Amino acid sequence: ITHLPTGIVVSCQDEKSQHKNKAKALKVLRARLWDKMMEEQRAQISEERKSQVGTGDRSERIRTYNFPQNRVTDHRLGLTLHRLDSILEGDLNELLDALHTHFQAEALKSR
Repeated sequence: ITHLPTGIVVSCQDEKSQHKNKAKALKVLRARLWDKMMEEQRAQISEERKSQVGTGDRSERIRTYNFPQNRVTDHRLGLTLHRLDSILEGDLNELLDALHTHFQAEALKSR
């Protein structure tokens, strides 16, 4: 028996009856297709996890808070704001708007 979309071929000649052999081959084919689907899902989940975690290097900075210069830099956006005090007090609107715009653009680009 050949599964046309994937090209997986299964043959079984254990029984004397052709119908029993076909039924057994279908069970084996179903199991192989299930294993293939599960492996693809595991690979996809693993890839998503790797893209979220990163390597932990110093070069993977997200944001730098520079107190002597009263500066906040978001390295993902390339955005530098010279008002650290107001950001620490909770005035995050400009930073959040830029992040929202950046992630929307990334989502549109990945489509």
